[in-house]
Amino acid sequence: MIKIKTNAKIIVAIFISIFISIAPLNAQEIAPEHLELARKYVDLTDQAKIYELSLLQSGINTMKTLISKNPDVKEELNEAIGLTIAEYAPKKDDLFNQFARIYALRFTVEELQEIVNFYETDTGKKLAKENAMVNKELTAVLGIFESNLRIEFFAKVRSRMRDKGIEL
Repeated sequence: MIKIKTNAKIIVAIFISIFISIAPLNAQEIAPEHLELARKYVDLTDQAKIYELSLLQSGINTMKTLISKNPDVKEELNEAIGLTIAEYAPKKDDLFNQFARIYALRFTVEELQEIVNFYETDTGKKLAKENAMVNKELTAVLGIFESNLRIEFFAKVRSRMRDKGIEL
């Protein structure tokens, strides 16, 4: 469950970033071959299955919210959630096309071709496969570092202030 919550936070951040930037993206024309190459990159690196994970997390959150108040409709709720997930499942392309637009705006066709070429190698495939777990582990390490830093930083500032005769 913790894994899903961490991934859900990442997904929510991605969705927010995308929807904030949709209007400017739609205003800019990008050549179809440029978008196609960017989309290829998005597809090659979608090892974490973020869209599917987001749908499942939404289903779990909905179940938790509604079942606690209505425990007698568990089967009907399960069915409704399943149908809703099935309804959203084919809409993955809409989201991934927006991802592709973001990459196409930031990378040239030549750069995207180099990136795609790399992700088609064995090393690139391994990086794409391992990225989700690596990012999860990096996030955990960063969280511990930030927690320790807050405590240590606060203590050092108070110590320096004490050295000046100021108690905080």
